[in-house]
Amino acid sequence: MAAAPVSQPPVAARASARLAPRGLGAFPESAPASLRFSVGRGRRAARLEVKAAGSTFGKHFQVSTYGESHGGGVGCVIDGCPPRIPLTEADMQVELDRRRPGQSRITTPRKETDTCKILSGTHEGMTTGTPIHVFVPNTDQRGGDYSEMAKAYRPSHADATYDFKYGVRAVQGGGRSSARETIGRVAAGALAKKILKLKSGVEILAFVSKVHQVVLPEDVVDYETVTLEQVESNIVRCPDPEYAEKMIAAIDKVRVKGDSIGGVVTCIARNVPRGLGSPVFDKLEAELAKAMLSLPASKGFEIGSGFAGTDFTGSEHNDEFYMDEAGNVRTRTNRSGGVQGGISNGEIIYFKVAFKPTATIGRKQNTVSREHQDVELLARGRHDPCVVPRAVPMVESMAALVLVDQLMAHIAQCEMFPLNLALQEPIGSASSTPALAPNLS
Repeated sequence: MAAAPVSQPPVAARASARLAPRGLGAFPESAPASLRFSVGRGRRAARLEVKAAGSTFGKHFQVSTYGESHGGGVGCVIDGCPPRIPLTEADMQVELDRRRPGQSRITTPRKETDTCKILSGTHEGMTTGTPIHVFVPNTDQRGGDYSEMAKAYRPSHADATYDFKYGVRAVQGGGRSSARETIGRVAAGALAKKILKLKSGVEILAFVSKVHQVVLPEDVVDYETVTLEQVESNIVRCPDPEYAEKMIAAIDKVRVKGDSIGGVVTCIARNVPRGLGSPVFDKLEAELAKAMLSLPASKGFEIGSGFAGTDFTGSEHNDEFYMDEAGNVRTRTNRSGGVQGGISNGEIIYFKVAFKPTATIGRKQNTVSREHQDVELLARGRHDPCVVPRAVPMVESMAALVLVDQLMAHIAQCEMFPLNLALQEPIGSASSTPALAPNLS
């Protein structure tokens, strides 16, 4: 009697089975092929690389953020930092205090100290050149506030799209989509600001220039002279006291109604060296745009004259060159926003970032449940009636991360060999900064 035929897997599957290594740590054959790996002896092992997609920023100065709103904590790992940079937790805490919740009546009432701890990458107050791990614990979670949002999607929030993409999500506090993720960015940005200042004197400063329909006129703030003290002189972070009061009133008006409004943050960078940015796909303004639009609630970006530049003719819009008293090539106007051809030209870089109204509001809204039923949602929890006052340090930090990354790229490519001093100028020498010398006594 002939034996019953035995079903065979497809040829491709049989070949994969023959080629798949079976050493220590191999996944079972039932596992998806994309997840199998081996460290077996005697044959070439397949490698599995698992990356936290979308959680790392930068190419040379790399920052990976981690953590969720109601998890154990949040933070970042910074890789590529130069050694011998003076760094303490206090350096980062200054910036984190500007970002933290509960700092005024116009921000979320969640009470977090956002106290940071540097767990690696420094020794006796100096960076060592190895990865720097910064951790901030979460201490004021209220998971029960999110029971309704576990069942229904908040309109214009990431709840629905996280489900669409992953099929699962951390409900409490919005999980990874929460603005608490930006703690890691701000901590890393504090270090980036310090490197930029030490190496080339770069100053980065942002402020609120619009809240809802209250718009700070362009000619009120002098980009050459505006100071951090002016920005921090009020709870909305607008450097003009008169317009600051109008903005605060606008936020208070919607706050008591359980609603929210958006606004605009303007950012300037002074003393930026010439030559940062690379054509074609890594233009400086393209890198800045990506950085800013990665921030929670951001919806728009413009640099220099931006969209208003479309109202000019070429002869009106062009920034004419001239030679200043020191023999430097300068521009009489700065409609380019300090960037031409994707490369910094030495003028002040300035840009604006638009933020939408906070999605989570204390008013009933029509939505859909996770079971795909039409429902009404009245969201609870503690949320900013307007995100822009706390977005200011976030914008500064992302600008710093872009500029320090581009600075390192420029030095690596363009200053390896002697410069053409007729056209180029060297970026400030770190050796002229005594603070960079470690104490060896």
